[in-house]
Amino acid sequence: MRLLALTRDPLDEPGLAAAVARPSSGAVVTFVGRVRDHAPGHAVEYLEYEAYPEMVDAVFGEIADETRERFAIDEVGIHHRCGRLAVGEASVVIAVAAAHRGPAFEACRYVIEQIKLRAPIWKKEVGPQGAVWVDTRP
Repeated sequence: MRLLALTRDPLDEPGLAAAVARPSSGAVVTFVGRVRDHAPGHAVEYLEYEAYPEMVDAVFGEIADETRERFAIDEVGIHHRCGRLAVGEASVVIAVAAAHRGPAFEACRYVIEQIKLRAPIWKKEVGPQGAVWVDTRP
């Protein structure tokens, strides 16, 4: 399994967690972002993600390299969906393996924050009132 991926296929949290685990890993932390049925002030029926794939690959690689350098971890994996996603589906899975839980949790949080900040992935919320592009960058 590739550790870094942008895909239209459903995400495999257990598979990614297994792919990052090493014999030295005493902790594997995963984060799964799912489509919820609401956003502030309106209902959500589904999301549409668009991305610039070549740039996403490069940014995911940079984030993974930085995470390995910055935290005491064994490995990191990042998978993100694009296309149309229904309520309940996973949009992103991050898995971090480390000898200890502290660095694994810290690294996992760092990865999702960096994805939100830097990855060229755009989200459109679609509901009964229409569609709204969402920008969560500071």
